[in-house]
Amino acid sequence: MVVFAGQGDARRSIALLWRNAGHGDPPSGTRPGPKPGLSVDEIVAAAIAVADAEGMSALSMRAVGERLGRTAMALYTYVPRKSELIDLMYDQALAELPTDYPAEAGWRAVVTDWARDLWALYVRHPWMLQVSQARPVLGPHEYAAVETVTGLFRETDLPAGKLRRIIGTLFQFVRATAQTAAEARQAVPETGVSEEEWWFSRTGTLQEIVPDFASRFPMLVWLESQEHTPRRDSAMSYLEGQAAETFEAGLGVLLDGVEVAMSGEAGEG
Repeated sequence: MVVFAGQGDARRSIALLWRNAGHGDPPSGTRPGPKPGLSVDEIVAAAIAVADAEGMSALSMRAVGERLGRTAMALYTYVPRKSELIDLMYDQALAELPTDYPAEAGWRAVVTDWARDLWALYVRHPWMLQVSQARPVLGPHEYAAVETVTGLFRETDLPAGKLRRIIGTLFQFVRATAQTAAEARQAVPETGVSEEEWWFSRTGTLQEIVPDFASRFPMLVWLESQEHTPRRDSAMSYLEGQAAETFEAGLGVLLDGVEVAMSGEAGEG
């Protein structure tokens, strides 16, 4: 399930997104929720709670209304449609990302911390991974996330065009590895089959049906023989632990590449 941001009325959506940005109320005629008994913030918080607990497929104005003890119709005064609500949810979740990192730690250390924070955010709110990156939300917290990571990379003195592509790559890398971790966490409750049961039944059957597997795929067998049990929190499944290690290893390689790019720029200068 892929959800595209920005499907509602542009003026109303942006006014809702920027309501708390410190620049006054939304334009006249777009003020969310005249009734004092409810607020946009409360609706967004309830919607995030629904999506966190039950997934994006369970999200509806009715489900959010029930969590708040209201009807779906009562919410439309504040948020016109589900599409605008998803924009608001996505941007609000990004508000959980820190925006202040110690500059004295150096660019690599702080970018690493930022990437870990983003990875944890996606795993904590896996429904965010279903919101397509093809069209940004254009909310204040989304801009703040990009502003923060751009500032962390500024010390590298890389040209703006190269830096833009590096930041884009970093976002996509974090998102992809977090998706694997989030899906590993969701697999058991969604399928009712534990990770161990799934692998035991499949690998045993594979060996039976393909007895020459090792001779057909010797490199895969070698690679598997070198594998170790990934370091992970006790609450992590094996696959989630692998995803976490892939994230850490890949992040290191990506930042190594940034250092090479920095050396190249220095050499050209």
